[in-house]
Order: sequence, then C-alpha cells, then structure tokens
Amino acid sequence: MAERKVPAVEQVGRILLYLAKSPRFKVKLTDIARDLGIHKSRVFYILNTLKEFGLIEKDPESKAYSLGPALIFMGEKVLDNLDFKDKAERTLKALAKETGCTAFLGRIAEDKVYVVAKEYADDGVKITIPLGYRFPSNYGALGKVLLAFSQDLKGTGAFSEEELEKCRRLGFAMDIREVDPRFSSVAAPVFDRYGKVVAIIFLVGTFNEEQAHQYGQKVAKAAKDFTKAIGGSL
Repeated sequence: MAERKVPAVEQVGRILLYLAKSPRFKVKLTDIARDLGIHKSRVFYILNTLKEFGLIEKDPESKAYSLGPALIFMGEKVLDNLDFKDKAERTLKALAKETGCTAFLGRIAEDKVYVVAKEYADDGVKITIPLGYRFPSNYGALGKVLLAFSQDLKGTGAFSEEELEKCRRLGFAMDIREVDPRFSSVAAPVFDRYGKVVAIIFLVGTFNEEQAHQYGQKVAKAAKDFTKAIGGSL
C-alpha cells in the first residue's frame, strides 16, 4: 500500500528545500512558483504562513524571500542530537564497563526525563528500561538532580531542601532502593552552553550505599566531561 501524503505539507517541504538549495540568498515569489510548478497564489499563502513562525523572511524592499531565523534553532537541535548520540555511546560504555551497571542518558523535555541512550555491562545485572521511557520530575535520583540543578523548576515536596543541597554539593544524587527495593541508582547533570540542565547521566544496578558514593563520583565526572564535549558550561 502506497504511503499517503498531505499535498499542502509536501509543498511546504519543497519550498523550504528549494530555498535552502538555491544559489541565491533571496528568491522572488514568481521564481519559486515557476521553478516548483506550484500556483503563484498557493506559494504566496504558504510563504506568508511560514513567515508567521519565523521559518521564512521577506525583504520589504525587494519583496524576495529567504529562510528565516527559526531554522537556525532547528538546525542546532539536530546537530545537538547527533552529537549527543555519538558521544553518549562512548561515555555510557565506559561507565557500564567500570561499574558493571547499566548506564543511561536521559534528555530533559517538558520537566520529564526521556531515556535516549543506554549501554549494558558485559557482566552484571542488565536493567531493561526501554528507549523513550519517560520519568517524572520527582523520580528518585533523576528527580533529585532535576530539581537540584534546574533553575526553572521548584521543589514539589518529594525531596527536602537538605537532600537537594547535598546533591548540589556532591555533584550527583543517589537513590538507594528508595523507589524500587531491588535497585539503586546514581545520577548527575549535563549542562548546555547556557548552563541549563539538558540531560542526566545515570547508573542503575544492585549496588549498596558505599558503592553508590564511588559510582556517583564516576557519574559526576562523566557528566562533567560530557558537558564539555558538547560545548556546555559548568
């Protein structure tokens, strides 16, 4: 069965790609319509709509169109994601090998932590949290890190200020079988270039509190190194 397409969306895509590939920085409406074979009035309405979202700019003098500044942020997001995946694999593999735990990278979006990468140790307990799994902002060590280091979030009452301050002082958070009696976890924040928490590196295993302190230091160092690797600010 052939995939269905939405004609209007397809035309939007063709127009954006056309402007991106054009040797001219600014292109007139008539040229876009002619080269793409789309009716001039249709192109006009699409460009005006895209302009509302900052995806297109219109020169008031020449009336020509160019790609808008909103695409810069989209491009940065794509590059960030590619960078994250490549660098995360090396970092998580090293942590898993050193500790015998399962190592994860969680990206933060809408006050939630989404699992985007994981690596298992060759020997040890394999924690099967699926990619894409979403943790709430008050969940164990992840929640402590999120609330302790995020400037946008305030405590929900799940953790005391004393716990959050300890997390800031150590540079990592611990959950010794608090959420799940079978497992413990340690977590540390990853920052972007503006000093905002954008991800969390964490380990999950069957370790005790003494081991948690040792593993926490390793995770904190890995998170700091990862922050530097992606151009973040500590």
